[in-house]
Amino acid sequence: MVEKMKLVHVQGTMPGLNEFLGRCCLDGRFELEPASQYMSASLGYAPLNEEDTFTPLVERIEALAAQMGAELPDTPPAKPQGTQDQAFLDALAAQFAALRTERESLEEQQRLCEDAIAQYSHFLSLKANVDEISGCKHVKVRFGFLPKDGYNKLMNAYADDPYILFVPCSQTQEGYWGVYLTPRSRSQETDGIFSMLYFEPLRVPGAAGSPAEIVEHYRENLEVVQRSLADIDVRVRALWAQNEPKIETLYSALRYAAAVFSLRRFAAVKGQHFFCVGWVPAREIDDVAAKARAIGDLRVVIDDPDKDGNYTPPTKLRNPWFVRPFEFFVEMYGLPDYDETDATPFVALTFTVLFGIMFGDVGQGIVLTLFSLFMWKVKRNALFHLLIPCGIASTCAGFVYGSFFGYEELLDPLYHALGMASKPVSVMDSITGILLFAVYIGVVLVLAAMFMNIYTQWRRGRLGSVLFGTNSLTGVITYLAGVDLVSAFMGAWVFMPVPLAAVLVGLGLASLLFAEVLAPLVNGDPNWKPAEGWGGYLMQNVFELLESVLSYLSNTISFLRVGAFVIVHASMMMVVFTLAGEPANLLVVILGNGVVIALEALLSAIQGIRLEFYEMFSRFYTGGGRKFEALDLRALRSKAAE
Repeated sequence: MVEKMKLVHVQGTMPGLNEFLGRCCLDGRFELEPASQYMSASLGYAPLNEEDTFTPLVERIEALAAQMGAELPDTPPAKPQGTQDQAFLDALAAQFAALRTERESLEEQQRLCEDAIAQYSHFLSLKANVDEISGCKHVKVRFGFLPKDGYNKLMNAYADDPYILFVPCSQTQEGYWGVYLTPRSRSQETDGIFSMLYFEPLRVPGAAGSPAEIVEHYRENLEVVQRSLADIDVRVRALWAQNEPKIETLYSALRYAAAVFSLRRFAAVKGQHFFCVGWVPAREIDDVAAKARAIGDLRVVIDDPDKDGNYTPPTKLRNPWFVRPFEFFVEMYGLPDYDETDATPFVALTFTVLFGIMFGDVGQGIVLTLFSLFMWKVKRNALFHLLIPCGIASTCAGFVYGSFFGYEELLDPLYHALGMASKPVSVMDSITGILLFAVYIGVVLVLAAMFMNIYTQWRRGRLGSVLFGTNSLTGVITYLAGVDLVSAFMGAWVFMPVPLAAVLVGLGLASLLFAEVLAPLVNGDPNWKPAEGWGGYLMQNVFELLESVLSYLSNTISFLRVGAFVIVHASMMMVVFTLAGEPANLLVVILGNGVVIALEALLSAIQGIRLEFYEMFSRFYTGGGRKFEALDLRALRSKAAE
């Protein structure tokens, strides 16, 4: 059901604004609206334009915690402690910045050591001192990588060139790491040759000694740097632990202050006076109003929503626990308008029944129930929550079909013990009956959707829409009479004489043709006559009448899907047992049941949603409401906690 709302006006002086916001607007019961929209601009009230100094502090603490690898607890909110917050954070940030600068310097040294080790490791077989060969006056030396193709071309074309010497130091599948030497007078020519051979030069850091000695030296330096980094980490953790109690207290207080500050923008202010407006659920209004009035010089005025038709209340659903999971579907389609009937109980009943009929199997229903219960406990996902009653409904339907994991005779002793000759319904022997039953389900649910629309229009006080329209009382009578005529034509069961049904259909169609005139006429609307003239009205509404008749037919026939899926489910299990052979291979039966459960559960859910949205919701539900979104500080989670 949609909760009733009250519009609350609060007026007072600025010293009481924060206390009002903190005491009445942080527990999820008071949704504030921009107060300036509820006031005449000529009165001089305007929204507050302030700089938020609290949120940046919250973000600084979260950033510090993230950098230190610490977790911030989600402590209860508390009021800010004073102006020392900024100074404390500045001092803490300065200490951490010094440690971070020291760490960044060490990390740079670590990177240099690791790069040098990686580079010189390619040349360990070179026994010459790097500083000596690099410092040769007449010889130029380049370290780098030569692909295999380039090396082969070098050996074929330049092996006899006395001015080119390439010394391989290590080999990979792709080529050779090595050094080439050439007279400095020939360096440009030699560089060009090696460039054509796709030689990739490597700039090695300067060092003294052989590559092996250099690698060992850098490894020793790396160990020293890593020990220094570990020491920095210890000092960071100690700094955090030393200040952790105050950080947690300050963080909680700042989150409270930031939440209160975020609500100040809704207030309209003039001088030292403020004005706030918002929505409160009717069942909470006494407690919220009492808290507001207890603050001091606040004036609280409570109105019903209909006293100001320019503002639409937000929608807050309140349903029993066994219906609440199906709010997932309703919100997916769109929340109901404030004065619209909540479709959640209707969806809970109809979707569960339709799913159970399509997915009827005792064993598979139990598996689906247990799996959905487990996943809901682990993931807390609304989809798995609503599949729990669907699994139970599938189990119940399975007893009607006599199916247990596809075994059609396994439950026969149970039926015999109950005094029954056989199971109630044998699916493959009752195909025609199942399809007809599905159509009758469609008739009942289409009628139920139409009565839902009649109830909604009655609540809104629209008598004309109750009496005239596709989904009004006229529509119900026309639809029922039409169903009776079709049943008589097919030789099925009829519930009224055929002549009476024909007369009712004729009168009903005539009423539907002029429904757009009759409805406003009943409502007392002086503009009931068609604006486009009677000729244009008739031309347009004849086609709309045809569309309405076709919608009656298509919506009803769509429920054949329910019967079809009952048959498909049984057919798929027949395929599984055919593949399992005789005697049945247990592994094939288990795997087949798993596939059928996953596939049929998905398809049954999709078809159930389709029938809800297209065949039923379209007749009574608009779904144009906006969600009630009051700030609840208890539900806030810090970025660090997330």
